[in-house]
Amino acid sequence: MTPSLPGGVERRDFDGTTAIATQGHPEYGEATDGQYRRWNPHRSKLGAMLALGMDTGLEADQKTLYLGAAAGTTVSHVADLGGPTYAVEFAPRPARDLLSVADHRPNIFPLLKDARKPESYAHVVEPVDVVVQDVATRGQARVAALNRRFLDGEGRLLAAVKARSEDVTADPEAVFEAVVAELRDHYELLDTEQLDPYHEDHLGVVARPLE
Repeated sequence: MTPSLPGGVERRDFDGTTAIATQGHPEYGEATDGQYRRWNPHRSKLGAMLALGMDTGLEADQKTLYLGAAAGTTVSHVADLGGPTYAVEFAPRPARDLLSVADHRPNIFPLLKDARKPESYAHVVEPVDVVVQDVATRGQARVAALNRRFLDGEGRLLAAVKARSEDVTADPEAVFEAVVAELRDHYELLDTEQLDPYHEDHLGVVARPLE
């Protein structure tokens, strides 16, 4: 059975290959068919989660907080779905590229902030439906716990856990187990799946906050 996709995401044909896609201004050299642009799962962990059939709970017009926005590759697709998208990025260089992406999407609100310090942007970010987390740092479960404050009970955490960011020497499976165990203190896990073949040593996580 082919899994359903969020509203605003479609399967389209690009040069004989069917791929997920959104409508919007192209940003990173992705293929387009004149109306839709390919959401390249090799360039996007969230795109990989969708391509692998994970039930993310994403819908059109949701409010989203994106942690680890980088240059805006995935943020641009999330914003194509129509809802307000708060994009947190700590490093100034990719944040400049993120600003360029925001020029084409007035629903993106770039924030040059540290996802480990949500108090620094809590006065700006309203309650959201989705937190997307893609941060390359130790303590990824802690980042998710700290940013739980922005989700209500029906919200979703969509996280890409990077084993090498936690411990470059450890077995990725052991890292995933440790991070998931810590997440369970704050979230109910709904789905987990490794993101191979798109992203090696990454675990996709779908969760909702505990009451």
